[in-house]
Amino acid sequence: MAYVISDACVSCGTCESECPVGAISQGDGQYVIDADSCIDCGTCASVCPTGAINEG
Repeated sequence: MAYVISDACVSCGTCESECPVGAISQGDGQYVIDADSCIDCGTCASVCPTGAINEG
């Protein structure tokens, strides 16, 4: 199951640069994860300073 970014996202961009497959992009107001591209590695969740990324 793909990871998802909650409303706790502060749009810092840390997760985007760490994603090995480029599944994260800036959305309207916060970053979003493309579920079809996400490989469930958890790298984004481990670097998120606000804990806004969790398994969906």
